[in-house]
Amino acid sequence: MSDFSVRLLRADEERAATDLFRRALHVKELTDEEWSAIGPSIQPDRGFGAFDSELIGTLRSFDSEVTLPGGGTTPLAAVSLVGVRADRIRRGVLTALMRAQFEDFAARGVPAAMLHASEGAIYGRFGYGVAVRAKSIEIDRRRARFRPDAPAGGQISVLDLESTIERWPSLFDALPRTRPGMIARSPNLWPGYEREVRRATTPVTTAVHTGADGADGFVTYTVERAHFGDPARLKIHSFHYANSDAFAGLWRYLLSVDLVDRITAEKRPLDEPIELLFTDPRDAAVTKVQDEGWFRLVDVETMLDARTYRGEPVVIEVTDPFLEHNSGRYRLSEDGAARTTDPADLELHADTLSMVYLGGWRPSDLAFAGRVRATGETALERADQLFGTRVNPWCGTFF
Repeated sequence: MSDFSVRLLRADEERAATDLFRRALHVKELTDEEWSAIGPSIQPDRGFGAFDSELIGTLRSFDSEVTLPGGGTTPLAAVSLVGVRADRIRRGVLTALMRAQFEDFAARGVPAAMLHASEGAIYGRFGYGVAVRAKSIEIDRRRARFRPDAPAGGQISVLDLESTIERWPSLFDALPRTRPGMIARSPNLWPGYEREVRRATTPVTTAVHTGADGADGFVTYTVERAHFGDPARLKIHSFHYANSDAFAGLWRYLLSVDLVDRITAEKRPLDEPIELLFTDPRDAAVTKVQDEGWFRLVDVETMLDARTYRGEPVVIEVTDPFLEHNSGRYRLSEDGAARTTDPADLELHADTLSMVYLGGWRPSDLAFAGRVRATGETALERADQLFGTRVNPWCGTFF
């Protein structure tokens, strides 16, 4: 193993770290113009670098908060730009970066982290688990018809690119983050979103839904085709709403857009009932189900006590090799969570606990796959009820 050290990045090292990450994903380095646009959005003192004689690895985060089962929120580190130089992989560089970052989270009192993974086999060993899954859909716009009993919706107004950029933050912040896993969008994110829409090769449009209490939903989209006259696809980039009227109203609008053949949306909530709006539910075809958010309980005791539970108590025994202080037994009940010496009903590793925490997986499903060991006859049934949520988790924010 090569000798290297890990430390916080200086401001004058941020661009090199960003370019290292981009090279790890086989993406071109930033131009001076691109860096001048997004560089100021980087949150200071949140990036780490691994160095030997030069920079060989990096990761960073930005401050946010996440909605928990029960509706409460807690501070969250949104982890991003994780990369190791190709000639330094498999030498412990990422492990050292992860340890330094977790130590920083603990020092700042941040009990949870989330990331979007470019590869699915990397992060489980660091205690991250697939807590949020999402579906992609495709709708034949020319065929789909609304059911007569679908909500009618309210008024729709259309924004151009400049108005979209101006109003995006206020539109998003005005909507409730009701699903477990939804996060607050840091001001650091918006410059990156602006850069992406300004790079679009077709017009970017935002439709805003207004109900009785004001703006309560919006959808941002582009319409793309290979050549004029070819079939056109309306691609949804962002879709958020506060209620069923806004949800249905925005979909009514999307199906009314002329010169469109198909509508696609990626990474929507698994239980979002799009198909129930149509007379033929097959008009909304699910084309993919994939992981949308990898979650990590950095402080297991704090996080277990932060969410709500319903049902009979369960004692879980957690094994956390990467953050050993989290290992131990915890009693979960409607009164909260606390460490205990009582015998365990369930045994699981930290990455598996991260998977069930937001309600995206039932403990019994993970037990069926060998990820949870139950020691009592009713333990899985009780655990399913305790960890269950009314709606599926969803992040809905890329970072």
